[in-house]
Amino acid sequence: MENVKRRALGRGLGALIPGADDTDAMGTNMTVPTSSIHANALQPRQRFSEASIGELAESIREKGILQPLLVRRTRDGFELIAGERRWRAAQRLGIERVPVTVRDATDSESLEMALIENIQREDLNPLEEARAYRRLMEEFHLPHDDIAKRVGKDRSTIANTVRLLQLPDEVQSAIEAGLLSAGHARALLTVGVEKTKVKLARAIVARKLTVREAERLAKRHTRPVVDADQRAAEQRLTEALGTRVRLIARRNGAGKIEIDYYSLDGLNGLIDRLCGARVAINF
Repeated sequence: MENVKRRALGRGLGALIPGADDTDAMGTNMTVPTSSIHANALQPRQRFSEASIGELAESIREKGILQPLLVRRTRDGFELIAGERRWRAAQRLGIERVPVTVRDATDSESLEMALIENIQREDLNPLEEARAYRRLMEEFHLPHDDIAKRVGKDRSTIANTVRLLQLPDEVQSAIEAGLLSAGHARALLTVGVEKTKVKLARAIVARKLTVREAERLAKRHTRPVVDADQRAAEQRLTEALGTRVRLIARRNGAGKIEIDYYSLDGLNGLIDRLCGARVAINF
């Protein structure tokens, strides 16, 4: 039964928000009070454009809500899994009841479904997408391969997206504001010095450089070329552990391994993977 559920998750949005014919298998369709629904704490998207919500509200005023919201039951009503923009627009219009599809879903499945919906609609900015992938890795211990299958993307795409979270705060803010694209940001990842990344990001924004131009600019400040075998080993370790790993080699054949983590949950997950035992570190 678990395998059937996982395959349904992997098929994409069509499997997550079913039509009336398959409600028995995939959920229950009904209308519920708009006030009985509350936002999803696992929602990958952090920013909602008021202008976009306003446009959607006008569309709903004219045509109604064409696609049910996806929700799960809670003690005090329903929690959104997917469809927060429609819910917000309905609230703005004062609509008292909205159509929903009610699904039984764990926290992990709820996050997966919210992530899939937003990615397939291209509603997330690159950092929101990266944070959602990181949550799947750290909180639900999903490796890159599993996440790639869930969202229909290459494993390398998942790894490269998560790497955007290593950029300096100022650069991340520019990405969230739409001043830098994911392509600009990936170009900056090749630059070794944090201050230089910020300097180049400012130049890209000020000069309105294309991604190709940003890549050429970053190339002039790229860190020294790493041995191909070392890069391959770093990539394998990064994919196995779900976080960035660097090998720092010395001339005598010795060296050290640097492993990034971004939260206590992430650290505990790494210890679990490396040691095969659950350890709760809290400092």
